[in-house]
Amino acid sequence: MNKTIFEKNTSIIEIIPLLRCLSPVIDYTSIHRLYIIAEAMLSMSGRISMLGISRWTENGGSYRTIQRFFYSKINWGKLRWLFIRKYLISFKNVILIVGDDVTVTKAGKKTYGMGRFFSSLYGKAVPSIGFLSLSLINVEGRKSYPVMMEQIVKEKSPIEKTKVITPRKRGRPKGSGNKNRKQVELSAYLQFVQTTLKNMLSIIGNELSLIYFVFDGAFGNKYPSIIISA
Repeated sequence: MNKTIFEKNTSIIEIIPLLRCLSPVIDYTSIHRLYIIAEAMLSMSGRISMLGISRWTENGGSYRTIQRFFYSKINWGKLRWLFIRKYLISFKNVILIVGDDVTVTKAGKKTYGMGRFFSSLYGKAVPSIGFLSLSLINVEGRKSYPVMMEQIVKEKSPIEKTKVITPRKRGRPKGSGNKNRKQVELSAYLQFVQTTLKNMLSIIGNELSLIYFVFDGAFGNKYPSIIISA
């Protein structure tokens, strides 16, 4: 037990100087609060919450302090990129952009963005909150570094809320014309993916030569070039 505590304290001592590279994004007060939060998160076990973090902190880590940190406006994508660029990634290796949906199970009804999202662990849609995660993958090192994490919010228009779904007949509707397959209109979700990807590329800039974007079957066969080039 004493050895485990010693190893955790050693990790804390090593990680605190590493956070100094974040000064272009957050001020000294926020960096100091991040030190305290990092120390608590390296020591605690179980599900992490603001209340749980405050219980594992020492002086200067009250619940109100933790709240102030997470309520402050921080460009988390830029913050993660600064840390990845400084210590983790090698610019000589082949780097891919990879995206995927992440589901976090959640009880209750008051959490923002609460809905039913598909979970591969359960094999079905479950009450949860969903996120789109974009990461950089070092192909040679076989390591992933998350950069962007945006919450997926399913919003229904007033028309969709009152719309009654009627069964559609088989076959092509009478009087419908041929459609130009090159003129594709992106769905609301794919527009959300496109916006998030553009934000990530703007943060990274020209510091990395990124050629490939890897995603799941949501794009089918015709969407990738449209999303990246639009």
